[in-house]
Amino acid sequence: MLDRLEAVVFRSVPAGVTSRTVRGRSGSRHSDGHYTGATVKRLWLLRHAKSSWEDPGLPDPDRPLAPRGRRAAELLAAHLATSDVRPGVVLCSSSLRTRQTLAAILPALGDALEIRIEPALYGAGAAELLDRLRQVSNRVPSAMLIGHNPGIQDLALALAAGGPALAGLREKFPTGALATVELDVERWRDLDNGTATALVTPRSLEAGAEA
Repeated sequence: MLDRLEAVVFRSVPAGVTSRTVRGRSGSRHSDGHYTGATVKRLWLLRHAKSSWEDPGLPDPDRPLAPRGRRAAELLAAHLATSDVRPGVVLCSSSLRTRQTLAAILPALGDALEIRIEPALYGAGAAELLDRLRQVSNRVPSAMLIGHNPGIQDLALALAAGGPALAGLREKFPTGALATVELDVERWRDLDNGTATALVTPRSLEAGAEA
């Protein structure tokens, strides 16, 4: 299954790949009671799962996931399948490890999303990532960005003015971690400070699986 999904995600395109149709959503309530209204944007920031250094001759963008990374991505997919993480658009770096991470979780993201594989996201800093998010269509209520550190962590900290996950974000943003940021804006171009409501890490998922 994963190999077939990777074949879809790996299609070579100059600017990105579009898949499926975006559908609007109304407000919903988190398990912690936080309400997400129809005008609130929700952003998920995902750092790629752990990559392999087995072949030192590979260019950095071509490094695949390590076995540990594949396991972490599978755990995240299982978690997402039972969550309300359903982005309207996924923006993914063109590196092999980010695309493989996306391929692993794709079945859990629902059937109403647009996927864009973008070379400019590879190595992008927080400012560049923020500029890209501000170009997302206002019709899209939620977005997921799959990228690399330090850009992903720096962006999360730049956007998160508070919230229960802020302390964890400051401490570490490990490979395979997923942060949720709620943004009280109607337009992506107005993207500014938000609330870090959750941080899911491979370690926390492993602990849950063993419990």
